[in-house]
Amino acid sequence: MIALACLATLLAAAGLVQTLAGWHLVRRFARSAAGRADDPGDLPGMTVLRPLYGDEPLLEAALASACAQEYPRVQVVFGVQDPADPALHVVRRVQARFPGCDIAVVADNTAAGRNRKVANLTNMLPAARHEVIVIADSDVHAAPDYLRRIAAALAAPGVGLATTLYVGRPAARCFAGRRGASAITHGMLPGALLARRFGRQDALGATLALRRETLAAIGGFAALRDDLADDNLLGRHVRGLGLAIALATTVPATTVPERRLGALWRHELRWARTIRSLAPLAFAASAVQYPLGWALLALVAAGGAAWAVALVAAGWAVRAFAARGIERALGLPEEDRVAWPPWHLPLRDLMSVGVLVASFLGNEVDWRGQTMRAGPEGHLAEPLGIDRA
Repeated sequence: MIALACLATLLAAAGLVQTLAGWHLVRRFARSAAGRADDPGDLPGMTVLRPLYGDEPLLEAALASACAQEYPRVQVVFGVQDPADPALHVVRRVQARFPGCDIAVVADNTAAGRNRKVANLTNMLPAARHEVIVIADSDVHAAPDYLRRIAAALAAPGVGLATTLYVGRPAARCFAGRRGASAITHGMLPGALLARRFGRQDALGATLALRRETLAAIGGFAALRDDLADDNLLGRHVRGLGLAIALATTVPATTVPERRLGALWRHELRWARTIRSLAPLAFAASAVQYPLGWALLALVAAGGAAWAVALVAAGWAVRAFAARGIERALGLPEEDRVAWPPWHLPLRDLMSVGVLVASFLGNEVDWRGQTMRAGPEGHLAEPLGIDRA
């Protein structure tokens, strides 16, 4: 047990260093974003593709944010594969709210490949009218200057793809929703900045923007149609062209719809198994980002020793103030602030460690009504069955 306590202590200490480093990088990013003026020059026309599936929580607010952009030439394309999809009722309400917005709706059940989202995007692309294609998840809540800042990032020399960080917005102020949002805002976001600090250029799937000629050069959406991690693969293809992936200075929110821990567990397990299939060793090393989980393990292994209690207390304080600091640095509205009160943080870290461990115990993922197998390097195997309509 002494060896286990020592190992857990080392992991907790490494995690606290990473927590502080991530907090620092978020503050630096926020200062840079606040001080950077977007180019008011000749802005390219943009088509925003929003693939939809079902009437999700906060969907109307998310879709409305795409139509309220302060941008001179923008088209929004909403797409579904089922003509009876209830998301279309939401789209009609959004169209009524924004009669002056250039909105196209595509309902096409053609399914080329195993990735339903990519099949939807493939069907939507012919309706796109502009030079720049912005792929945004259905649950993205964007600020009015979102497209302007994406255009500025994409205009930089040598850039082939622009992406954004994002925070979590719980659809309900319940335990599961707030914990899901915390994992995104206090874990994924600073982790993405830390990865970029060490040279990675990841394509973050909530928003991906690229020019038509770049999309054509990688083989179009057909090149992504059998991959679960289509965003990662798109980024790798763009990097293969010798082009960079830029991080736009805007931070939209994405809806966390879960109201029950079981649903949140399945969602996070899909993320974890997808990432693990892409880079298993790096994903295993990411275990250090849960310092409270390891501090609690050290406490148990050390039999409740005073030094282990102090480690838990120190870890708890660092995690709490870093989470609060991240939210303040980004200037998040009240609906996106989930750091306080901080009593949930040990439970959040323990759940994250559990998800990480479970991700190595199988390769099945629950995704958009299907149970799929995540194969090597993010490839999708055949569906195992339908879980829901």
